[in-house]
Amino acid sequence: MTQALTPETTADHPREPAPGRDRYLDLLRALALLRVVAYHLFGWGWLTVLFPSMGVMFALAGSLMARSLKRPAVGVIKGRLRRLLPPLWAFAAVLLPLMLYAGWNPARDPDLGGVRGLPKLLEYVVPVGAPPYPASLGSDSGLLDVTWPDDAAGPLWYLRAYLWFVLASPLLLRAFRRAPWPTLLAPLALTAVVGTGFVTIPGETGDAVTDFAVYGGCWILGFAHHEGMLRRIPRYAAVSCAVLVMAFGLWWASGHLGPEGWDLNDIPLAQATWSFGVVVILLQYSPSWRELPPRLRRWDKPITLANNRAVTIYLWHNALIAATVPLLDLAYRLPFLQGDAATSVLDSTYSVWMFLLVWPLIALTILAFGWIEDAAAKRKPRLWPNGGGK
Repeated sequence: MTQALTPETTADHPREPAPGRDRYLDLLRALALLRVVAYHLFGWGWLTVLFPSMGVMFALAGSLMARSLKRPAVGVIKGRLRRLLPPLWAFAAVLLPLMLYAGWNPARDPDLGGVRGLPKLLEYVVPVGAPPYPASLGSDSGLLDVTWPDDAAGPLWYLRAYLWFVLASPLLLRAFRRAPWPTLLAPLALTAVVGTGFVTIPGETGDAVTDFAVYGGCWILGFAHHEGMLRRIPRYAAVSCAVLVMAFGLWWASGHLGPEGWDLNDIPLAQATWSFGVVVILLQYSPSWRELPPRLRRWDKPITLANNRAVTIYLWHNALIAATVPLLDLAYRLPFLQGDAATSVLDSTYSVWMFLLVWPLIALTILAFGWIEDAAAKRKPRLWPNGGGK
């Protein structure tokens, strides 16, 4: 997307971003959430190439963090944690009892470390590490697939990474202002070390370091966007370099394909470089909309809702995808679906129906738990904050 040129805007130097909410960034966040839901439902690895959602989300969070750090760092970090933790606590208050009821005994879980591993459950309170959960639970004849705990809790790694980025941001921003290029490129260099097997860090520590390296460049690109660094680079130069970095990522991925093919989540260096390049282009062309252009205005309310309930949608979406399965299985009992032809049609379109059903479930979850995001941000709780009625 490009913007109209004005006397204050050139092709290489876009104007300063307008104050207030940037609807272009809101659009990117909404698209990122949509892609995350589609990826976790359909499992299409090529979606990580089409739109690197996690890199985009970390970049947008980094930009907001840089803006907030105009205030004292301790207060900013407290505010970010206050917005993050209560929605997590609500999610954990539902997930943990369900796992315990289904038969998980953390004190006897060898993957958790038995009784000595019980303190790890506190990561559902403050996710300094990825909150623990059993790899499988239940039986193949149960209501849910045995991997449902992984489906529900697996995406929580994002909260761990986000927490550490928030805690590191005051130092990262100071380093960026003193030495922008080394700070910006350091995560890519670190990914080349820990994300390629050249150096292996075992266990959860290795996962955390790898995530920090893979997405650190995108977080710091958010700094660069806020600080105006990207606007000072000629657009042709930024885009050309970004394309080269992306080309390297695809080249590396082609020689290191995992079990899911072009799923970049399995190829850290490719994920880091591809996400970095895409984010550079998206932020370089950032038009800083105060409102959506006419052709996108029909999507204004869904985009507003997604941004106001981004944490809720991300936390719950994968558990809700798993919940669509037993609900859809009830359809096989309908009288008009008893024939082989009708059953075959439902089998072949099952994922599509899951995709259609998950959105009403997400809507119900927003109504039930979304207000916690408002309370955590010290705002008046709202059931459906889509911008309507303003």
